Amino acid sequence: MSSVSTQDFLVEIGTEELPPTALLKLRNSFSASIKQSLQAAELNFTGLQAFATPRRLAVVVTALASQTPQKDIVVWGPPAKIAFDAEGKPAKAAEAFAKKNGVTVAELKVENDGKADKLVFRSTLAGSATETLLAAIVENALDKLPIPKRMRWGASRIEFVRPVHWLVMMLDANIIPCEILGLKAANISRGHRFHCDTYLEFANPSVYQELLANSGHVIACYDQRKEMIREQVIAEGKKIGGVAVIDESLLEEVTGLVEWPVALTGSFEQRFLAVPAEALISSMAEHQKYFHVVDSEGNLLPHFITVANIVSLDPAQVIDGNERVIRPRLSDAAFFFETDKKTPLIKRVEKLQTVVFQAKLGTLRDKAQRIEKLASILAEKIGSDAGKAAKAGLLCKADLVSDMVLEFDKMQGIAGTYYALNDGEDAETANAIKDHYLPKFAGDKLPETLTGCAVALADRLDTLVGIFGIGQKPSGSKDPFALRRASLAVLRIIVEKDLDIDLRECLALAQQQHGDLPAAEGLTDTVLAYMLERFRAWYEEAGIAAEVFMAVSAKNLSQPLDINQRVLAVNHFSQLAEAQALAAANKRVSNILAKLENQDGIGAVDNALLQQDEEKTLAKLVANKAATVAPLFAQRQYQEALASLADLREPVDQFFDAVMVMADDESLKNNRLALLKQLRGLFLEVADISLLVPAK
Repeated sequence: MSSVSTQDFLVEIGTEELPPTALLKLRNSFSASIKQSLQAAELNFTGLQAFATPRRLAVVVTALASQTPQKDIVVWGPPAKIAFDAEGKPAKAAEAFAKKNGVTVAELKVENDGKADKLVFRSTLAGSATETLLAAIVENALDKLPIPKRMRWGASRIEFVRPVHWLVMMLDANIIPCEILGLKAANISRGHRFHCDTYLEFANPSVYQELLANSGHVIACYDQRKEMIREQVIAEGKKIGGVAVIDESLLEEVTGLVEWPVALTGSFEQRFLAVPAEALISSMAEHQKYFHVVDSEGNLLPHFITVANIVSLDPAQVIDGNERVIRPRLSDAAFFFETDKKTPLIKRVEKLQTVVFQAKLGTLRDKAQRIEKLASILAEKIGSDAGKAAKAGLLCKADLVSDMVLEFDKMQGIAGTYYALNDGEDAETANAIKDHYLPKFAGDKLPETLTGCAVALADRLDTLVGIFGIGQKPSGSKDPFALRRASLAVLRIIVEKDLDIDLRECLALAQQQHGDLPAAEGLTDTVLAYMLERFRAWYEEAGIAAEVFMAVSAKNLSQPLDINQRVLAVNHFSQLAEAQALAAANKRVSNILAKLENQDGIGAVDNALLQQDEEKTLAKLVANKAATVAPLFAQRQYQEALASLADLREPVDQFFDAVMVMADDESLKNNRLALLKQLRGLFLEVADISLLVPAK
């Protein structure tokens, strides 16, 4: 059998400038869809590389099979005894089967399918030429692009993320005859908008990157361009004796803005450094896409690094232009900062009365006052300064009505910290204003101080109780107040900061600050259950089995720190060789006790009623273990306690093998049940390990 020939394939969609923040997603989606379609068609290839620049999406597939594989077709028909009459002549069933497959009865065969002799039609379906499939594959990939809103241009009814100007579709040196997005395929592309004023003609797909780079002034590979920018920016920072700070999201956005990156360094006046560094950095990054530079101690330097999309004959002119553009931005930040400082934060609290938090829950001033009271109570519980927590809680939302935050929304909390320090507040109170927003996302850092923790907890608990209290708990994917994120933040702060507080009690305190709420009945338990459900998801993401959490959850606990310690201990225990046998034994005991209509007769173990060696041994060991693990339970050393109880596996197995628990003698039966109840009680001090038994 001869091998199938291969060809290289190139597709390039040339457009107006694509959205820079979406470019990477567009590239990945385009290439993934093409790859999936090729694999679905059983078209083999040795490599697939995706490309993306502001003006193009492209894919090059190397050594692509020239046709899909041939397929052997086997169609089974009616049994031979039905297909032919007694004289061996074809019956109607045989003729109908032959007609259905477009052949004569003579062309059919009789074979055994493993059950009976039947008519069978065998044929070979020739493979389809790859060239005939590629247009549909590309169109399908374009249709699947993650484009929230498509646009039309000119008089055309065609829609795409941006106007499309050229289409390249090639197999080796041949142009694929097709039309996509209103354009006929060709081998003609375009290079850099400013550096290449001629068309580029590809001889074949293998020259794609090289021709664009050498003649078109375009670095087509997104990843290569990204690393070029990183290296250039780092080098520019070193030139001025500083360290360029590279935010990955900004780096990706800049990569989506340029086809031929050239990093240049500019400067701004030293006087602007009196403005909070975060505001300057925000202005440079968000408005101008500049990278900032710091000294060896992390202090902001009066320089910025911009990445141009052009090689200028006079770079000084480009730098001067950027400096002139950034100066008004920084001047605005400086003006806002100086103006804001003239009004103390405490006076801004009253202005929060004009900002609605939620129609049924009042204004931001109402929320700030609730946070103030709750933060004070929580601070006392976690060993922090109640007065500082209360003050920070009252002021934590005040900067939302400042000019700085209205202009730079990422400055919320940060601006408040600067203004609080300017007002003479102590550092811990001021920093709590900034820290109460932490953590902002999964894996984000936590508040540094206990005061910050108290305010962060108060803010989120107030929101959780309030939103649930008006009957607007999250449903499906709708979570407008980010209650899932708030729940995880509360749990993280309590667990990772080792805060030994009761979540049910904290929620009840939060509810008290709200007064009357429409859904007040059972509110605390409802919110607690919702939050603990987030706990389960947290552990599942950490690779801890759901049954481990369920074993602890069966205890109906409400102290997250304690729950976490138990979950980690049970997870460790579940890995031990003895775990499954002991879990099964606990399950057996649980089932026995559950079937009893009355457990009043089950008291303490009476050693005088112990008859068999196995029950005597187990009773002695259980009593000894109870004394051993009691201090471990008291100190929450659950892992050590469960490890100690693992020694009971063998005597427990021997007990069940040799002892009849449900004896005819009532006193003997109750004494054995008492022993099992005592055994199960030891494990229940930590969790219901019977739930570790896999469901059948």
